[in-house]
Amino acid sequence: MIQQLDKRGFVVNEFTRISNASSATGINASNIAQAVRGLRKSAGGYEWREYNANINEIKNVADKDTASYIPELDLHLKERGIDKKDVRSVKHWQAANGDYRFSVVTKEDGVNLKQFKEEFFEEMRQYVPEVAMPDYDYDQVSPVAYEISLPDFHYGKRGPIPQERNNLDFMKAVKQLHEKAKGLNIERFILPIGNDGLNSEGYSRATTKGTPQHDSEEWQQTFRGYWKLLVRAIDYLAAFAPVDVIVVQGNHDFERMFYIGEVIESWYRDYKTVTVDNSYDSRKYYKYGNNMIMFTHGDKERPADMPLLMATEKPTMFSQCKHREVHCGHQHREIVRTFSGVKVRFLPSIATNDAWHKMMGYHSLREAQAYIWNKTKGCEGYLQVNL
Repeated sequence: MIQQLDKRGFVVNEFTRISNASSATGINASNIAQAVRGLRKSAGGYEWREYNANINEIKNVADKDTASYIPELDLHLKERGIDKKDVRSVKHWQAANGDYRFSVVTKEDGVNLKQFKEEFFEEMRQYVPEVAMPDYDYDQVSPVAYEISLPDFHYGKRGPIPQERNNLDFMKAVKQLHEKAKGLNIERFILPIGNDGLNSEGYSRATTKGTPQHDSEEWQQTFRGYWKLLVRAIDYLAAFAPVDVIVVQGNHDFERMFYIGEVIESWYRDYKTVTVDNSYDSRKYYKYGNNMIMFTHGDKERPADMPLLMATEKPTMFSQCKHREVHCGHQHREIVRTFSGVKVRFLPSIATNDAWHKMMGYHSLREAQAYIWNKTKGCEGYLQVNL
């Protein structure tokens, strides 16, 4: 028997089990158990103790002549509206103050296990799943824009993998993200490029602010190699749907990404299926249906300030769109936060770690993501590949 005592030491309730006490009081069962064993002083503001009462059982409640029958049981059953003929058994004991306590089991409380098993297995035998093949027509699937984003590639960075292998991984990520989108009605691709696409500003082998970098190739080779890799990716995607290229400048390649953007824009100047945004602004904005996306590297702006920046720099677009997101690089890992209804995403990277990152203990998984944009419903999710 479990007794519940107030601060004065008076018994306020008694229970047959700790689980019953927990259910009745809402106090954690583990805490009650610890209090009963003396491992803690109280639980839920009450003291608890185990009281060893002699528990007796009355099998035949209708027979008042049995030696075990307790007259107080009649009042107990009457107060609870229980008919004696519905009672299976009654356990009773005396509390410390002499009052009788009863635990009544009615016939409805008992479960006929044999009958239950028979009914259960019969239901299983009779069950026939209602499976109807969906009438799925790809032509009826809502058109979407598919954003394939591979920020912080750091072309030319000296690392554990040769640049040729990194280039293969870049194309592998693009192709696998596209292959994962089978079943989507992609009406156009969104392809942000840059975002520290190059590891350094070039001849200086340093970031835009002058931090020295470990480059694996000469600056002319990295410049030429990166824009040719981008052309391969754009050509691949353009064979399936129009491609909107958005040039995002990073903190490693702020100047050179503008030059890369000029090369890409000139390369596709006669293509009706490829557009290039290489405007002077470091923050680029893209509108698709009632979706507004701001692309920025994420090293300059405070994430909490980004919604106000969107509303200030593009007020018309901001007011026209219901769904607004900011997609950043810089962190080399996925971070998602929401400020004033605007979702700010820092996207993962497929770049490998160089010697400095290893020394500092910075490690991240090589991941690439692609986002599914519905014109009216916003971002419906993303697909991911791991390298």
